[in-house]
Amino acid sequence: MKRILILMLLALGLSCVRAHRVNKHKPWIESSYHGVITENTDAVLLDPPLVALDKDAPVPYAGEICGFHVQGLSAPFEAVVLNRTSGEGRLRARGPIDCERQREFTFIIQAHDCGTGLEGHAQKRSHKAAVHVQVGDVNEFSPVFGQLEYHGSVTEGKVYDSILQVQASDQDCSPQYSQICNYQITSQDTAFAIDRNGNIRNTESLSFDKKSHYKIHVTAFDCGQKRAAQDAVVHIHVKPICKPGWQGWSKLVDYEPGTGSKLLFPKMHLEMCAGSVSWIRTTVELETSAAGRGCDRQSYSERSLQKLCGASSGSTDLLPAPSGVFNWTATLVTDGGRDSDLTYRFDGRQAAKIPCWVVPQNLTHQFTITTWMKHGPSPGQRAEKETLLCNSDKTEMNRHHYSLYVHNCRLVFLLRTDYTQTDSFRPAEFHWKLEQICDKEWHYYVISVDFPVVTLYVDGVTYDPYLVTDDWPIHSSQIDVQLTVGACWQGGEVSKAKFTQYFRGSLSGLTIRPGKIESQKIISCLQACKEGLDITSLESLGQRIKFHLNPAQSLVVMEGEDLEQMNGALRKVSYINSRQFPTKGSRHLRISTAVQCFGEDVCISVPDIEAVVMVMQPSEPRITITGAEHLTVPASDLALGLSLFRDLHIISTVTKSDGQTNTDHWSGAFKEITHNLDYCDIIVLGEELRAGLESLELHHSALLGKHLEYANSSTGMSIYGVDSISHYTEVIRQVRYQSRQAVDSVRTFRLTCSELNGRYTSDQYTLQVNILHSEEAIEHVNHAMAPPKYMQIIHPTVIESNNYSIVIPAAATAVIVLCIAALLVVLLSVYRLNQPQNQEHIHTHTLPEKQADCDGSSLSITVNPLESFQELQSAEEVTEEEEEDEEEEDEEEEDEDCDISSTDSDSDEEETSTSFMHHQTRMQWGSTLH
Repeated sequence: MKRILILMLLALGLSCVRAHRVNKHKPWIESSYHGVITENTDAVLLDPPLVALDKDAPVPYAGEICGFHVQGLSAPFEAVVLNRTSGEGRLRARGPIDCERQREFTFIIQAHDCGTGLEGHAQKRSHKAAVHVQVGDVNEFSPVFGQLEYHGSVTEGKVYDSILQVQASDQDCSPQYSQICNYQITSQDTAFAIDRNGNIRNTESLSFDKKSHYKIHVTAFDCGQKRAAQDAVVHIHVKPICKPGWQGWSKLVDYEPGTGSKLLFPKMHLEMCAGSVSWIRTTVELETSAAGRGCDRQSYSERSLQKLCGASSGSTDLLPAPSGVFNWTATLVTDGGRDSDLTYRFDGRQAAKIPCWVVPQNLTHQFTITTWMKHGPSPGQRAEKETLLCNSDKTEMNRHHYSLYVHNCRLVFLLRTDYTQTDSFRPAEFHWKLEQICDKEWHYYVISVDFPVVTLYVDGVTYDPYLVTDDWPIHSSQIDVQLTVGACWQGGEVSKAKFTQYFRGSLSGLTIRPGKIESQKIISCLQACKEGLDITSLESLGQRIKFHLNPAQSLVVMEGEDLEQMNGALRKVSYINSRQFPTKGSRHLRISTAVQCFGEDVCISVPDIEAVVMVMQPSEPRITITGAEHLTVPASDLALGLSLFRDLHIISTVTKSDGQTNTDHWSGAFKEITHNLDYCDIIVLGEELRAGLESLELHHSALLGKHLEYANSSTGMSIYGVDSISHYTEVIRQVRYQSRQAVDSVRTFRLTCSELNGRYTSDQYTLQVNILHSEEAIEHVNHAMAPPKYMQIIHPTVIESNNYSIVIPAAATAVIVLCIAALLVVLLSVYRLNQPQNQEHIHTHTLPEKQADCDGSSLSITVNPLESFQELQSAEEVTEEEEEDEEEEDEEEEDEDCDISSTDSDSDEEETSTSFMHHQTRMQWGSTLH
């Protein structure tokens, strides 16, 4: 065994020596390689190609190349042998190569031969060669902008080289595909351009007024001409050239009635263009001339306003609404006043004579003249006197006893005393020179005379005369005087009496009142605006801002040293209108500003601004009058007086429309509101009340504690004065109709009420009084078979009155008829025996003798006096024995109906012709006023 083992070892040793002698050389490759691979592929292009050589060739195995070995921890490559004999190989990637993750790779490669045999024993390796592989980029990504929206601004009028720069990027790895080579504006017809670096510029100057904002779209291209997937949006804002002025205000401010105080400029501020100020003054002026007489004032009559403000009674209205009695204003031209503001326009050709019975005769050394006036500069270089009010001789002479006139924009009041009062040189002419006299705006003037002192109030502000001239008193004479409005009457020293010194302007509410002068508080109340600027919130600013508000609340002036404080003060200025039903329309606002800078008197000029406050349409009230429409009463009861309106109710409701447009479609529930009335008229329809026989009565105690008065005449009664609906209802319920000798079978009365001097009127409430005559009842007692006429059925079958409720059965027997007739005779006898003599408690008002002719023709309204009886039904047949008597009575009734029909026709025509007169002007009562 030992020999065998030794032999085997020797054989193995010999074979190893022989093999070593066969594979004597190592493979050979290049010392370095450079390769390129395109991303997302596996083939690598090497330079030089991958080839391994072995000097042992062509010895099998020893001269062949069996493989390549890649050394590198992160090298994602492998090499394969394509030909073992030639040693050619190929380098490839083991997976997709992403250039964006790694752009190049460096690793070591070696080749090895096949050794000495099939098993690959005794393989030899080549030296190590460096391989450097670069990854070739593919343009797989689109450019992406850094932000999707860009904002830039330019100042109008300037051309910029670069307004802003947009930037895009590309995720590709190579410079060819990762760089942005071009930008482009895709918007059409734009005034902007962009360069290859993304800088945007304007190609022309821009105007803020023409267009203040531009929106353009921009795209980008990489160097491989791949376009961005999403465009960028660029906003270019055009800024106006910095001009000092107010910013953040609205030209139109809507005001909803009833909302109280509303801020006018909640976001307003003053732009100073980086300048600093040491002092600033701002003036806010509210111009309300378009609303009524200068502003939104209460539209009640002058007489009602005076009572509301607590003025003494006794004033005389010299410019009332034209009517049958007050007819001297009928020829004057109205000035288009709105909301019942009755104004008259004088153009130098109109004037009016005041009747002597109207002129107050008790003027002494104390009296007051009030008027609204709108007047402009007089035409011509040398203007003539323009007379508002003049009291002059009617005939023979041309003396002016007192007058109020305008001359060269100066207001002059002339007052000549007579020798019965004094015989010395006394003040006679009082002159005032004010801007308000000729500014073509409405102003309220009060001439307060407490001779020898005369004071002028204009819009509640006191002005003393700048010039007072003296004159001798006028000699007393028996010549009558003439009071005129709009000119002065020249009755003497001329061939024909005429008007002279005509007035050119507008007047309203001209009154004269003798006696004690009014206080300034009452004068301010009479002219006070119900709208104005509200600055109550400015008080919180303390002493930092000084402010002043004029009495009319139409002008506020604020001064301060800090700009921000002034901005805050202006934001607190509000508009308020306290009228329940304000005048709709526009009110103009003007804001003027003056500033001073440090070390300079005036540094910049801030332009004035104008805005409009639009007062919206108020919700209009609907005044409704309800109550009994028919009353039936025996004629004998009318001597005591019948309460006509015991069941009267007056309510006022409003509804609110869904939109602000003026439409006839209203929605929502009716809402009852509380407001005042200023008059209610009770009109007698048909023939007038017979003097001394019929009257409407109202006890004076009914007016105690109320701001009401009444006037009475044969055509009806007027209750007037500004007071609540409840007070009006309470007083009207106490109005009684009294008839000492009733002739008519029907009396009809119509009641209407008004708010704001006729601006809102109620519906027409009509009451019909059916009068049952006792003579007819007594006559029917002797006819047992005939029921009395006042027992006829009236639909509805229950006849209601203040004292009676009579139910008539459908069928009545002769016995029942006789019993009822006898009972009524007894009742009527008792009434006549027990009538109280209380006439001394009821006051009947009669017309003054000198106005009787005017009142006789002022109003004549007639209606069908027996209209309600057209529906009367005859009683049913009671017995067959009484048929003949009933037929005879029916024939008599038919004859009476024929007479009634003819009367109806005449009455209807007369009512149609006269009813329009009542609606044209409110009823003027020519009787004694209470």
